[in-house]
Amino acid sequence: MFDALSDRLEGIISKVRGRGRLSEKDVEQIAREIRQALLEADVNVKVARSFIERIKEQATGARVHEALNPAQQIVKIVNDELIAALGGETGKLTVSSKPPTVVLLAGLQGSGKTTHAAKLARLLKSQGRQPLLVGADLQRLAAVDQLRTLADRIDVPFFSEPSDPVTVARKGLDEAARLGRDYVIVDTAGRLQIDTDLMDELRQVRDAVQPHNTLLVVDAMTGQEAVNVAVAFDDAIGLDGLILTKIDGDARGGAALSVKEVVGKPILFAGTGEKLDEFEVFHPDRMAGRILGMGDMLTLIEKAEQTFDEDQKQRAEEILREGEFTLEDFLDQLRQVKKMGPLNNVIGMLPGMPKEIKDADIDDRELARVEAIICSMTPAERVKPSAINGSRRTRIAAGSGTSTVEVNNLLKQFGQMQQMMKQMGVMGRVMQKKAKKNKKKGGRVTAKGTKPALAKGGFGGLGPGAGGGLPDLGDLGDLGNLGGGFPGLPKR
Repeated sequence: MFDALSDRLEGIISKVRGRGRLSEKDVEQIAREIRQALLEADVNVKVARSFIERIKEQATGARVHEALNPAQQIVKIVNDELIAALGGETGKLTVSSKPPTVVLLAGLQGSGKTTHAAKLARLLKSQGRQPLLVGADLQRLAAVDQLRTLADRIDVPFFSEPSDPVTVARKGLDEAARLGRDYVIVDTAGRLQIDTDLMDELRQVRDAVQPHNTLLVVDAMTGQEAVNVAVAFDDAIGLDGLILTKIDGDARGGAALSVKEVVGKPILFAGTGEKLDEFEVFHPDRMAGRILGMGDMLTLIEKAEQTFDEDQKQRAEEILREGEFTLEDFLDQLRQVKKMGPLNNVIGMLPGMPKEIKDADIDDRELARVEAIICSMTPAERVKPSAINGSRRTRIAAGSGTSTVEVNNLLKQFGQMQQMMKQMGVMGRVMQKKAKKNKKKGGRVTAKGTKPALAKGGFGGLGPGAGGGLPDLGDLGDLGNLGGGFPGLPKR
C-alpha cells in the first residue's frame, strides 16, 4: 500500500547521505519534498502540514542526536513521526470484566465487514478465545448465508434469524451466554452511502447490545473518503477503533496516515489479503518500518512461528546442527513458506532488501512448479539428488510439466544450498563446543564481538522458533540475476 510513499522517502533520504551536517536550508528542502510525498500519498492536508512542522522543529532543534549522521537523523525523525501519525502504540480491544465482550462492526457496503467479522473471529480463536458470530445484516442478500459459511469454515458458532437487526443482536447475546462464549462479534448492515436510516439502525443495535468495542471497517482503496466516512460514523454512533482492509492493494496510504489525527481513533486491525488468515493486529511502529524500507521482522517471525509446528522446528534444528539438508526437507519448508502468504509480502518484511527484489513481480505459481519438480522425484532421489542422471531428469521434467533446463537449474541451485547448510552445520557444532567450554569456565557463552544465534529453527535467521532451514531470504533469486539461492524462480 505504501510502495509509492516508501520510494519517495527513500529517494529523499538518499540525497542527504554523506553530508557532514544539515543546514537550515537543507531541512527546508527535505521538509518540502516530504510534504509533497505525503500529499501525493493522499494524506490529509492538515495532517501533512502538522507532520512537516514537527519534522522541521526536531531536525533544526537541539534534540537531534549528535552521534547520528544527517541521513540517520532524518530517518529517526521521520520514523518517529510516522509512528505517531499511524497511532503511536498498538491498540487493543477493550475486554469486558464480565463475558461476553461485544464487538460491533459497522461500515459501508463493500468495505468487507462480513469477511472481516470472520477474520476477527478466527484471530480471536487462535488466541484461545471463544467467539460467536452474529449475522445482523438482514439488508444485503446472502449476507447471513455468507457469514454462516465463513463461520463453518473457521469452526466458530453462528447465530441469526429472519426477524430484525435489533432482535437478532439481542438474542445473539443470549446465545453467547447459553454457549459460554467470551466474545460476540455482531455484523451489521451497510449502505452504499451514509444515510439517516443506516445510522438510526446502527444506533438501535448499539443501544441493544451496549458494545465494548465499536469498530468501523473501512476500505484503504477509498483514500481520503475513508477518513470522511470515519468522521461521520464517529459523530453518529461513536467509534473505538478501525479495521483497515485491502492494505495489500495499490492504495496510496493516505487513509492510514490521516485517520488517527483527524478522527482520533486508532487502527486496531488490518486486512492483508483475501484469505481468512490474512489479517493481523495493526502495529504502527512495524508499519512505519515497512514504509521506510526497514522491514518488519517481528511480524515475519510471528507468521513463521504460527506456520511451523514443533516437529518441524525440531527437524529444522537437526538440519542446522547436522548440516544434512535434503530435497524432502526443502519441499516441506517450501510448503510452510507458502502458508505464510504471498512471497512478495514475505520479502517486503525483510529489512535491507534491494528495491529491485521488493518490486520484482514474483509469481507464487512458480513455487508450485518447484514443488511439482520435487514431487516428480522418487523418495530416494530426493535424499540423494546426485543420483539423478540425464534420463531421470528427462522423466522428472515430463512428470512435472517442466523442462530439463528447469530441473537442471533446481538441482544446481539446491546443490549450492546444500553446501551452505553443511558449512552452517560445522559452524554450529564449533560454536556449541565453544559455548560449553566457556560455560564450564564460567566465561561468556557467546564469543566476544559476535551475536548469539537468533534462530533455533534457522529460517534464514528469522528469530526464536522460526523453524526454518531455508537459505537466507535476502538471497532470493534468480529474479533476473539479482541473487541466488531460492531454486526454481525464473529469471526476469
